[in-house]
Amino acid sequence: MPVKKILVVDDSPTERAFLTEILTKAGYQIVTAENGEEGITKAKSEHPDLVLMDVVMPGLNGYQATRTLTRDEDTKNIPVIVCTSKGQETDKIWGLRQGALDYLVKPVKADELLAKIAAL
Repeated sequence: MPVKKILVVDDSPTERAFLTEILTKAGYQIVTAENGEEGITKAKSEHPDLVLMDVVMPGLNGYQATRTLTRDEDTKNIPVIVCTSKGQETDKIWGLRQGALDYLVKPVKADELLAKIAAL
């Protein structure tokens, strides 16, 4: 299934703008959320083809939000790629255990991100 609509979940306005710019230029439709709770709500209402999830956010963190999305009947088929500054191997393993399809460490490289999306 080709990816058309992407939900970017990140509490940083700068990071949301950066990812939105990269993805919009590549032809994707972007929806954004500022935290895990909003990300879950928008995933259910917007039905994106992919979720890019930050980890360190106030309230529900990205690991918790990813686990919720990947275990919910309405959203379990939406792939999640974690995009975070948490670069330890244990962080990556934990992210993948929550149901994430892939894991990218910030600063995200545009070509690497676009390649991973194209490979879905």
